[in-house]
Amino acid sequence: MEMWDIYDADKKRTGRTMKKNDWCLKDGEYHLTVLGVVAHQDGRFLITKRVMTKAWAPGWWEVSGGAAQAGEDSQAAVLREIQEETGLDVSAWDGGYLFSYKRENPGEGDNYFVDIYRYTADFDEKDIRLQKEETDGYMLATVDEIRAFGAQGIFLHYDSIKEAFEMQSSSYSISSREAGAAPAR
Repeated sequence: MEMWDIYDADKKRTGRTMKKNDWCLKDGEYHLTVLGVVAHQDGRFLITKRVMTKAWAPGWWEVSGGAAQAGEDSQAAVLREIQEETGLDVSAWDGGYLFSYKRENPGEGDNYFVDIYRYTADFDEKDIRLQKEETDGYMLATVDEIRAFGAQGIFLHYDSIKEAFEMQSSSYSISSREAGAAPAR
């Protein structure tokens, strides 16, 4: 059974865990999720389409991501999620941590931090191996195409992460530790 660490409002682990998708968090408690933007050197981005069997946002476009597992730091989680969902090992690619945001859902037990990463390389599409349980296709999309999906309301988290698509690659070179991500325990 997958377990997630519980974090406090300062993004520090509390030492407690929760079961995956067991929305039991109190106000001031959070779990950690990650999103990984995969950029091709030609300026397009790898986006995937969610399978129609997803309970939330089926058929929407998104970038790779998910929850950090208990004991897993943010960077390890995003590298794992990208590899699981796309088959791409981006660990040696240019890029890294960009920014974080916090989502609070009072009374729902589902408060979370989201760490956003972006990795860039001149990758070959033949190396993409989609996780069939999660994804129902992909495309290499331009910023304008992604913006259009966002305007249509069919791109997951678009308003929260849109700057990740528009940033110049030289503007993000800090490590997870410099960004204040919680170290692995």
